[in-house]
Parts: sequence; structure tokens; C-alpha cells
Amino acid sequence: MTGTAKDVTVKDAANPTLPEVMDTVGHNKVSVNMVWTLITGFLVMFMQAGFAAVETGFCRAKNAAHTMSMNFMVYPLGMFAYWVCGFALQMGGLGAMATLGGNTVLDSEFTINLFGHSMGLFGMKGFFLTGTTYDVGVFALFLFQMVFMDTAVTIPTGAMAERWKWASFCVFGLFMGAFVDPIFANWVWGAGWLSALGTNFHLGHGHVDFAGSSVVHMVGGVAALAGAIVLGPRIGKFTKSGEPVAIPGHHLPMAIIGTFILAFGWFGFNPGSTLAGTDLRISVVATNTMMAGTAGALVAMIIVWMKFGKPDPGMMVNGMLAGLVAITAPCAFVNSPGAVIIGAVAGVLVVFGVFFIEGTLKVDDPVGAIAVHGINGAWGVLSVGLLELEMIVDDDQVDQIVGVILKTARTGTPGDGHVSISPIEHRYDVLSGHRETC
Repeated sequence: MTGTAKDVTVKDAANPTLPEVMDTVGHNKVSVNMVWTLITGFLVMFMQAGFAAVETGFCRAKNAAHTMSMNFMVYPLGMFAYWVCGFALQMGGLGAMATLGGNTVLDSEFTINLFGHSMGLFGMKGFFLTGTTYDVGVFALFLFQMVFMDTAVTIPTGAMAERWKWASFCVFGLFMGAFVDPIFANWVWGAGWLSALGTNFHLGHGHVDFAGSSVVHMVGGVAALAGAIVLGPRIGKFTKSGEPVAIPGHHLPMAIIGTFILAFGWFGFNPGSTLAGTDLRISVVATNTMMAGTAGALVAMIIVWMKFGKPDPGMMVNGMLAGLVAITAPCAFVNSPGAVIIGAVAGVLVVFGVFFIEGTLKVDDPVGAIAVHGINGAWGVLSVGLLELEMIVDDDQVDQIVGVILKTARTGTPGDGHVSISPIEHRYDVLSGHRETC
């Protein structure tokens, strides 16, 4: 037996009332969602090990300890800053957490009035997770959002590897965790102005990003680009004439194992973004995630094979990661052929993106983080408007472009749509979990 009527708490076991039974059902539903959110958050946390292995494997042996140490310490640095103020800035004005008990303690958003509409800029509640935010739902949401933030903060460590002073890295980790990613995440996921472009200006459903192609990956990718430009290339990366020189990583098997860890963690990243184990669409999200990564790896392998006469393990790795990054925004809104198309395009973009960034822009990115996360983060969020299954996004492509431009210009801004105007948008709320209902 897995449970009987005796497990339902009632005043009179012989005569349970309907409200008593319904209270138990509701409690169990929230409990399932809570457990799901926490477990998927744990999976995303484990992605830190994947990033550490990929980045260290792609770097030279003499810098392995430094690269691995950055990937380790970026986790506590980002988390501490997020606990101090990042979470409050991101989610302080979220509103009701529908899937996690409906508590409305996150009810303070700083707004300005423009063109007759209220525009949310950042939250103002939840600093240090104290006061009324001492709540089980808030703590579950904090854990889940924290590991997402830390993913964004980790991405630039690969692009700036092998030439980054430790003190500068520490300042960067704190700043990203406290301000950069949380503010953009607020605009998209925390009741900010990008998510409200639909209600305020009738632009579809606002900037829509289901699990973070833009909020996490593009923010990290743009920060990686800015950092790599500021630091400059590694000694010996470019000839006097400006031609790039290959600097092979010391341990490709480590990078490949790290990629498997990341692909596994993505099953927490995307399906977990429902914040609801009771939302059966998690099967669609998980399968789409898997298929896009597969398509990205295959296409990247084929392009390099045709171009150079043999496949390249490093590009296979980045092809899979590019497909996973791209599907993160649209994973709940496309069918499986759409997911394969998105992943395939990502495989093309990452190959030519790496060549463009290195050969044309003369930017040294040891692991390809800018092409994987920056370029394909942008492609992923744009693909929501291009390939959404039932074409319910309407004018969302305009909103997606606005979000991409702002993210590129600022390197950190919050957002993700939480609009609920019509019955069709109610479906959006159910699928997006905290993105919509929060």
C-alpha cells in the first residue's frame, strides 16, 4: 500500500469532510511541486561540475588548477552575492508563487511610469532571505533561481580562462551574482518591464524565455565577450599578422565527460522551470531538450568534417551545448521537429560563430563560450517567436528582439514573461510556472 484514508488528517476519521479532503489534495500537489523544484535545482547545481570539466579540459595543463579553482569558487561567490541582494532584486516583486503554495510575500517592485504604463525595474524584498520571506516556497524558489544565476556567472570563466587575475575574478563573481544577472532576470521573470510588453504595448506576450536562453546563457555569453575583449588574448594566440594560432586543450576526454554532465543537468534546467512536477508537459520539455542537443552535435560534426576532412571532438562538444542552449527558451512551446530545427541551426551557428569571433573579431575564447552561450542564447530566444507550435506568440518576435538588444548592450537585465490576459495566455502561465504565475 502507498497510502490510505488513514493518512489523511481529519477531525473525525469516520466522517471526513470534503474541505478536509481537498486541503490534503492541495497540500500534496504543492508538496509534489516543491520536491520537483528542489530536485531539479540539485541537478542544475551539479552542472557546475560539468562546466569545470569542460573548461579545464579545453585549457592547457599548466592552467588546470587555476581554471578548476575558478569554476569551484564562482559557485560560493555568486551564491553569497545572490543571497545578500541578488534574489531580492530579481524576485522581490514577483507576486504569488502559484505552484509553490501561492504565498504573496514577494510583493515589492520598484517601478517607473513611462508612456502611461508602469515599468518594473527591480525587486525590493528578500534581502538576506529575512523577515516575511522566511517561507518554504520562497526558499525553494531561491535555491532554484540561485543555481540558474550561478550558471550565468560561470559561463565567462571559460572565455577568460588562462589569463585572469584571481582578485579580478572574485570581484566579477560577486558583481554578476548581486546585480547583473538578477536585474535582467527581474525584467523577464520577476514582474519586470520586458515581461509586460504584451500587456502594456500589445506586443504579443512580452519577452518570453521559458528556462533561460537569454536570461542565463546570453547574459553569460555577452559578459564573456566583454571580459575577453578587456583582458585581451593569451600570449601566442595570434601571429603578428593577426592570424589565430590553435592552442589545444590538454584533456579532451575530461571535456567530453563534462559535456555529458551538463546534458544530464539540463534535464533539471529546462523541465524544472515549470516549478511544477504536476505539469505533465515536463515530458515534452525534456524530450525537446534532448533532441535539440542531439541535432546540434550532429550538425556541428558534419560541418567540420566536410570543411576539414575529419570531425573535431571539441566542436562536437560545443555543437551539443549550443543545441541545448538554444532550446532552453522555446522548449515548452515547440514540437520535436521544431526542437531538431532549433538544435540544427545552433550547430551551424556555433561552428561559424567560433571562426568569426576568433578570426574576424580577434577575440580569444579558449572554450568557445561566446559562440555557444552568447550567439545561441540569442538564437534560442528569437526562435520562440519563429517556431512556436500554435503560433500564440503573435508579435512576440518584436519583444524578443528588444530583449536581445538590451541584453547585448547591458550584459545584465532581468526578465521573462508572466502575462495572463486571455485563455490562450493562461496556458502560458501553466507551462511557464514561475515565469508566468510568479
